Order: sequence, then C-alpha cells, then structure tokens
Amino acid sequence: MREIFPALRDWYAAGSPFGLATVVSVSRSAPRGPGAAMAVGPDDEVLGSVSGGCVEGAVFELARAVVADGEARTETFGYSDEDAFAVGLTCGGEVTLLVRPVSPAADPTFAEVAGSVAGEHPVTWASVVAGPARRGATLAVWPDRVLGSLGGAGLDAAVTADARGEPAQGATGLRHYGPRGQRRRDEVTVFLQSFAPPPRMLVFGAIDYAAAVAGIGEFLGYRVTVCDARPVFTTPRRFPPGVEVVVEWPHRYLAATGTDERTVVCVLTHDPKFDVPLLEEALRRPAAYIGAMGSRRTHEEREARLRERGVGEAELARLRSPVGLDLGARTPQEVAVSVAAEIVATRWGGSGAPLTTEAGAIHG
Repeated sequence: MREIFPALRDWYAAGSPFGLATVVSVSRSAPRGPGAAMAVGPDDEVLGSVSGGCVEGAVFELARAVVADGEARTETFGYSDEDAFAVGLTCGGEVTLLVRPVSPAADPTFAEVAGSVAGEHPVTWASVVAGPARRGATLAVWPDRVLGSLGGAGLDAAVTADARGEPAQGATGLRHYGPRGQRRRDEVTVFLQSFAPPPRMLVFGAIDYAAAVAGIGEFLGYRVTVCDARPVFTTPRRFPPGVEVVVEWPHRYLAATGTDERTVVCVLTHDPKFDVPLLEEALRRPAAYIGAMGSRRTHEEREARLRERGVGEAELARLRSPVGLDLGARTPQEVAVSVAAEIVATRWGGSGAPLTTEAGAIHG
C-alpha cells in the first residue's frame, strides 16, 4: 500500500472521496498478502492491486459502491470449483478484503497516517473489519499519540496497547476483541496495518555491479546507500537518483551506522583491504543478509583472514559468499537479479529451486 499513498494524499487533500480495498487475510495461494491495497478515485482512476488481476474487476465495482453509499464492506473471494469462470482467484487461494470509503469526512485519520508513511515515521493503522463496532472505523496509533476511534474507549485502549508493539516490526494482521477490548475471538475483528520505515540496503564498493544491485534494491523497497572510499568512483551520477552515495572507508561507515534485523549488506568491494575489516564489523551486528562478491578462492582466503581476526564459526556461517543464487548470470544486471533472488529467498525461507520441481503453495 505504501507505493500508492502519494496519489491517495492528493485525492484526499482535494476532497475527492475514494474507495479503498485492503487485503486483511489470505489463505493458500493468494497472490497478494495482507496490507495489499487497491483504490478507485476520481474519474474511476485505479491505483494498486489486491490480487494481481484475478478479482480487480469485482473490487472496482465494490469500491465505487462504498463511495456512493458511504458503507464499508467485507468481501471474500476464492476459487469456484463449480464454475471456473466465476469471479475468484484462479490460483486456488482465498482473499478477504475490507472495502471502505475514504474522505476527510469519512476518515479523519488518513492525512496524518499518509504523512507519517511519507516521512518514514512508524505508525499503525487499525480498522474494524467485522463485529458490532462500525465497520471501516479507524484508529491511528503512534508511539506518543492516538487519533480516531473504533467506537469505544475499552476497544481503543486494547488496540492501542497491541499497536504500540507493532511498528518496529512492520507487522500486519487481524486481531480479535470483545466490544470493550476483552481478548475474545467472537466479537470485534480489527485489522492492524503497521508501517515501519523501509529496511536499509547497504552496498559497499562503487563498481558497475553496485549500480545494478542498488537499482533492484530500490525496486524491492529498500532505502539504499552505496559506500566506497574512492571518490573518483563514488559519485551520485553513477547510481539511481534515489540512492544515497557516501565516500568513506566502508568499515568506518558501517561502524557509525545503525543496522537492524531487516538490514541487507552487500559487499562488492572485492578487495581484502576493504572487505575484510568491513565483514568483521558486519558479521558482529544485526542484519538480515550479509553477502560478499568474489570467486570461491577469494572466499576461502577471505574466511582465513577473518578467522585470523577472531571472527568465529557462528559468525562466518552468516556470510553468503559467493553472493547470489546460481542463475548463470553474466551482466551486472543479471548478477543483481541473482543477488536479489537470494535476498528474497533468505527473507521468506524460499528454496531457490524452480517452482516446476516443487510441490505445495506458490505464495507463502
């Protein structure tokens, strides 16, 4: 949903109501996860997607209907065994959507939520999906304040307590409460959608491969920084416009930079004087992925140098080297795809094997 917020803010600021459909739960092989969104605005303009095309036509009509009558709806779409051409998910999954009208009158929380997302400030947005509370009612929760209401002080307090634990992890999903906030599964269903700042990708080594990796990192939603100690190579012109470019010794930059369990580190320096002290620093701090470019011989020599510097086996086991999956990549762009594929597989536990050889659900 993050990617459509800028246009939605424009509609909202202009006072133009729009219908917002949000995926609140999925089962089996649904193509989009909770939080995916599609909006229908002025002149029937459509933004976003909730199913990759399977049910968008039906959702379009629902979004127009909620704007017309002002009433939010919850709808579930799934594959129809009786009629394969019926509206549903041809992949065999099931998706439940909350479709609601958004305007300054219908939702006073939207503008500030959108502003926080744009400013990369953590916020959790809660919406009533089902139950005696008003469907589509919203509550926005920041670390230090709350805006809106789900319809009752007890319910608001319980959701606020849960939401305050969500933004750091970017968690999104359904919660169940009683009408006064009790922990019950048979009364009010609330969808919590947390927006954390984008995860970071740190690319070290201003070589041609770095520009390609930085570009695909942006595409995947990372906030990308490229760092190298050589000013002649480390110029913004060589990299995509949104990429931060830093001239500094890589290990010094990393030592002064915060990382967390979502951070991706790609070491493309391919030079022991840069990558050994850098990897020593990287392997001893939080990160989701640490990959280093080089041949198998380079990798063996690099590991030996790291052991000499006291890096332990558990730390070395975190290192993905040579970096990337075996795609037969040759060009910098192909290598970037290989690296990105390994990052995605690491994040979600994918095997990296062709789907034609695998059984089970396609979408995790």
